[in-house]
Amino acid sequence: MAPSFTQKKQQLYLVLSGIFIVNALLAEIIGVKIFSVDALLGLPGNLTAGVIIWPVVFITTDIINEYFGRQGVLRVSFLTVGLILYAFLVILATTKLPPAQFWLDVNSKDTQGRAFDIEFAYQSIFRQGLGIIIGSITAFIIGQVLDASVFQWFRRVAGGRYVWLRATGSTLISQLVDSFVVLFVAFYVFGNWTFEQVLSVANTNYWYKFAAAILLTPLLYLAHYLIDGYLGQDETLELQQEAAADSSV
Repeated sequence: MAPSFTQKKQQLYLVLSGIFIVNALLAEIIGVKIFSVDALLGLPGNLTAGVIIWPVVFITTDIINEYFGRQGVLRVSFLTVGLILYAFLVILATTKLPPAQFWLDVNSKDTQGRAFDIEFAYQSIFRQGLGIIIGSITAFIIGQVLDASVFQWFRRVAGGRYVWLRATGSTLISQLVDSFVVLFVAFYVFGNWTFEQVLSVANTNYWYKFAAAILLTPLLYLAHYLIDGYLGQDETLELQQEAAADSSV
């Protein structure tokens, strides 16, 4: 028996939400590392490691917004915030556990025979400061609310046409705010970065997201094609109209 439209709609939201949540959570966890773009690609600047997979988050945001509206985006965004907080609390709890002596002994040297403190390494990597958590969540919420709202504004202005405009436009505006807020709160307000360092890394992060948003536009159209084929043309139109109506309330 073929699944009904309601079942297909629920399955679609579940899959999109899963992709959104896992990538947002991973981005928050790995975002503590800052890597050199110059050493990797020969280009100037530094990026947070989390920004590598962040484009998956905002393209998924746009797809959810297209078919489930602003409320659909906010629903999964607030759920993600709760899961991120839960993950950080669990990780924080593990850093408080006393290490087993044999674990310390087995990992007392690195691969080249140099002394290595694995407990210190574990604490350094996983015990992110309160500032990073607050900065990440603050920027995430602001960015998602802004992205969802701007997306629907572009949708109304363009009369439902130009998918690339509402998707790319909303991402470029929301990520301009997100890229600065997360670093400002985490590393300037609660950390020891200078304002110039915040601006430098935020600027590089944003232009990476800018380029990714442009380059990923074909994937957005591919996703629309696959989803339209899965739901059916009439059902897709109905779902998009519901999303637009829900967002205009």
